[in-house]
Amino acid sequence: MNICVVALGKIGLPLAVQFAAKGHTVIGADVDERVVGLVNEATAPFPGEHDLDVRLKEAVGAGLLSATTDTTAAVAASDAVVIVVPLFVDGEGSPDFGWMDTATKAVAAGLRPGTLVSYETTLPVGTTRNRWAPMLGEGSGLTPGRDFPLVFSPERVLTGRVFADLRRYPKLVGGIDEASALRGAEFYEAVLDFDERDDLPRPNGVWNLGTAEASELAKLAETTYRDVNIALANQFARFADRHDIDVEQVIDACNSQPYSHIHRPGIAVGGHCIPVYPRMYLWNDPEATVVRAARDANAAMPAYAVDLLAAAYGDLHGVGVLVLGAAYRGGVKETAFSGVFGVVEALRERGAVPFVSDPLYSPEELKAQGLVPHENQAVTAAILQADHPEYRELSAESLPDVRVLVDGRRTTDPARWAGVRRVVIGG
Repeated sequence: MNICVVALGKIGLPLAVQFAAKGHTVIGADVDERVVGLVNEATAPFPGEHDLDVRLKEAVGAGLLSATTDTTAAVAASDAVVIVVPLFVDGEGSPDFGWMDTATKAVAAGLRPGTLVSYETTLPVGTTRNRWAPMLGEGSGLTPGRDFPLVFSPERVLTGRVFADLRRYPKLVGGIDEASALRGAEFYEAVLDFDERDDLPRPNGVWNLGTAEASELAKLAETTYRDVNIALANQFARFADRHDIDVEQVIDACNSQPYSHIHRPGIAVGGHCIPVYPRMYLWNDPEATVVRAARDANAAMPAYAVDLLAAAYGDLHGVGVLVLGAAYRGGVKETAFSGVFGVVEALRERGAVPFVSDPLYSPEELKAQGLVPHENQAVTAAILQADHPEYRELSAESLPDVRVLVDGRRTTDPARWAGVRRVVIGG
């Protein structure tokens, strides 16, 4: 097939490379000329994605992958179009469809009869049918479902391990009609490979959920489940703190039988997915009180970590505090909805002077995020916000003036912190 992938970001580019690896000819479309140029040079435009450098060189070298800024022309030359354009939301989860609307109109202008259109960007339930189908129809003069198949098939991968996750997790597909769903399933069967798994209720592979709405809800539901579960773990941790109980030991005990799957507490829930999609679900279902309470509980954790620091240290007014980690999770250079921002804000509200360091970010990059980099300023307290593997080797000697460390991820080795008050969440 000839396939167009719209948006060559941290999900779209690995997808394009995967499709090319199956022998298909792929045109990647992106509005960023720098990204397009780098892809055509077989250079990954972002770091940290395992195996992307090698696979990208192979795909471009074989003549199976190229990139362009002309989305409409790329669509006109394709048998299938996969759209992975970012969808932005505000703090309440209300979506801003601006970028996706623009991309959809560009796709519509090049759409031909029979071309499959698949949206992989996570969406509120009903968006594929009620927003994209009319927009594609108006822009192309074609009738969705009759003249071209239209499906929703959510990405279910984590950045840094996209290729492994594509193999491990079933690919969910739903269409605006039965024929669209079948065509979507056939497409993904032709572009993906799957690991064998005996822990699933049906064979691993493409799972046709029937409707686009079912597929949209599946992505929101699986992510919202994680947010709610983490919130429950955080509530247990806060209770454990008040009663001198080690919540990690309790969770291990609970999860020793098959009916308990309690997640782990922590200082923050960050990233593009878990903090965002529950709000998107609430946009669909504002009466979901459990989801709302969980989101609010998780959003309060950075301030709670600062409360733990103040309880152990005392008055924080004028105190230099080092926040370890700007990234939202260890080993990933990404600050989307990172807990660092809430921690810094809560420290400033208590009169502290926060500084930030991160092994993945230069001082200039931290400043660009509105953060003050730690450049040997005096600090006597520290909060670990991201579980970077480098922090496992940190010790009291690494930060000789620090009197109190709040480890928000249980990453540090307590044996290395003799003489320092080390506090963990739920400890």
